[in-house]
Amino acid sequence: MRRETAYKLAGRQHDHPVSGAGIRKERELRFKALPPGQVDRAYQSLRMLKGLQVERRANPLALTVRYSVLEYSMELLEDALREAGFALDNTLYMKLVRALVYFCEETQRHNLESPERLIKKSNEVYIQAWDHHQHGDHDDTPPELREYK
Repeated sequence: MRRETAYKLAGRQHDHPVSGAGIRKERELRFKALPPGQVDRAYQSLRMLKGLQVERRANPLALTVRYSVLEYSMELLEDALREAGFALDNTLYMKLVRALVYFCEETQRHNLESPERLIKKSNEVYIQAWDHHQHGDHDDTPPELREYK
């Protein structure tokens, strides 16, 4: 059965009740110490992007970025910075943080873009499908041969 058919049979709507909850993200970009001056260049470059807020931090090797997960992702921003020649912090801690952030943002984007899933009404779909299906408890064996005496 196709998903759209299941939704129609269960009477499910495709709009999210709380669309966009938690889509604004605040992340920290960390850079290596070498080459010098790259944090300032990255700050100037990121400020030009529409829908992205960039701030300097107390740490001279870090920037704070704020964005909507529907427009940007941490992975997209960091990949663009790497391609532009910036050297990001690549310690084990930052690799773990990046992997977790990338996974969470990708999952959130996927969930926001997909229709609501059937959770509580899924049994109604199977009930209606069973009603439309040719079925029965029919046995061609005569009643006298069904019982062993």
